[in-house]
This record gives sequence, structure tokens and C-alpha cells, in this order.
Amino acid sequence: MQIDIVSVFPEYFDVTGLSLLGKAQEKGLVAIHAHNLRNWTHDVHHSVDDTPVGGGAGMVMKPEVWGQCLDDLLGMPDGPTQQQPPSDQTANTADVNGQKEAMKRSGEKSDGTAAEADSPADSYKAGAAGPVLIFPNPSAPLFTQADATELSRAERLVFGCGRYEGYDARIPDYYRNQGIDVREYSIGDYVLNGGEVAVSVMLEAITRLLPGFMGNPESIVQESYTGDEPLLEYRQYTRPTTWRGMAVPEILTSGDHGKVDRFRRDEAIRRTNRIRPDLIARLDCSTFNKHDRRLLEDLGWDTRETHPRPLDQPSNSMDDQRAVR
Repeated sequence: MQIDIVSVFPEYFDVTGLSLLGKAQEKGLVAIHAHNLRNWTHDVHHSVDDTPVGGGAGMVMKPEVWGQCLDDLLGMPDGPTQQQPPSDQTANTADVNGQKEAMKRSGEKSDGTAAEADSPADSYKAGAAGPVLIFPNPSAPLFTQADATELSRAERLVFGCGRYEGYDARIPDYYRNQGIDVREYSIGDYVLNGGEVAVSVMLEAITRLLPGFMGNPESIVQESYTGDEPLLEYRQYTRPTTWRGMAVPEILTSGDHGKVDRFRRDEAIRRTNRIRPDLIARLDCSTFNKHDRRLLEDLGWDTRETHPRPLDQPSNSMDDQRAVR
């Protein structure tokens, strides 16, 4: 997987060389290049922002600079000739020529189109092998584990880190109109100073799902939000079995793997019910066994329909409604 990150602080991503992500790069599983947006500016002050149209506080990132940067990184065909960025990029920043060579090696033309493509839209439509362009945005849909799983299958991701009051809204719109798969995601109901932290979160969530990334692939199978049943994970313990007068649940030391699995699933259901009942409401009732149904009913859920619903909530089932009458 190839990942490009555009930021006014590319050195922020020096940390991607650490820990498992650093090892993944050494093994060739992923290549990460951070680019300084200011390298695509042409004024003395390297300005990337301007005042909001219509007035208001703060500054908005300019579309001209982003457009030149993304056209170069994406190898947009039929675009205006762009001046190459200067050569004073930071140590972890790849130059554009190097990326064009990488495109050639991967079977693409230097303009970024696949060899057999007839048009830009054919090259970049969602689901094709083209890049996915991602902007963190607190006003966008929430980034989820399902999104991370989907994006982990992409060949190339390009992240754009906004700053100030954000980026000009025409930037993602323009690239969508060119056939690029553009995503905007929020990582939570709060606001940060810039997109770098949000990109770091998404970057880790995505790359850890790459085959060969984790030493033990089983460690990502039963995590929170993972799989067809997005329950929160059960609590974990290690040795010593008693610490400061607090013992681990006795069943975990029983050696009975069936009972251990049941205990953990029960705890996952109870924990999800307490912290994220919205996740319970998304479960598929057809996957429950008798024990699951009994536990959920004890917790106040009706499991007779497609998805669980609180017992105090009116039923959507026509059979139930006729029964009430």
C-alpha cells in the first residue's frame, strides 16, 4: 500500500517510522510519504490560506494550492501544467518525480491513469485500483472500523490535513467530479487544531489490518467493533491472578475453554449494553443462540425481530401490532 499525506507540518508524521508501523515499512508492506503543502505555493510568504468568503472568523485553506498539490500527487490527466515543487522538502518527504516513477513501476502511466483507461473517470472511479483521497472533517460522517477495513484493501491512499477553519469546500467536490474516490471523515464529536491527529488515528486503524502487519493475526479478530457483530471487547487480564487483593474472574483459570468463551461473550454483550446500546440495536437476531437471547432479554431487549429493540419501545412488527389490537 502507498500512502501520501499532505500537511503544513509534514514532520508531524516522523512518528510513522516507530513501532509496528515502522516495521511494516521496513518489510515493504506500506510506503508512507509526507508532503509539505507549502512546497506548492508561489508567493514569498508561502501562503496556504485566505479569509472566508462572506466574512467570519479565522482563515480557510486556498483551493489553488491544494489543487496544484493534488494534481501532481494524483497525476491528474489533462490538467494545467504545474510548476514542480522546490527541492527543500523535509527528510521524510518524497518528491513528485519519485512518485511518478513509482506509478510507472506499478503499471500506471506517468499521468496516473491505468494503461487501459479511456478517461480520468475510468481510472479513478470508486472500486477501481485508483487512489482514495481522504480529508478529516469534524462535520463529516464518523470514521468506523468498517471504514478502516474497507480502506485497508486499497492500493493507495492520499490524506489531506486541513488547518485553521478548514479547507475550501470546492476541493473535495472538484476531485469527486473528476472521478476520484473522495472520503471525508470525522473521528469524533470534537474539534482539533488540524487534521494531523485525525489522519494519524485513521492511518493506524487502517494499516494495522494489512496482511502481515500484526505478529499474531488472531489478535485483531475479536476486537471491539470488529466482524459481523460489532460488540465491545471483553475485559482482559494477565498474571499475577491476584494483584493487591483483586483476583481475576475464577472461570478464566478453570481451563474450560467453552466456559471461558461463554463468559467472555456474556461480558462483551453486557459491556456493550452498558456503554454502547446503539451497537446492540444493530445486531442480527438470527445469529443469537438461546443463551444470547435469554441474556439480552434479561438486559431489557426484545429479540423477536430482525434487530434487538428495547422492551419499552413499540414494536415495528405487523404481527406484534395485530396482537396488541
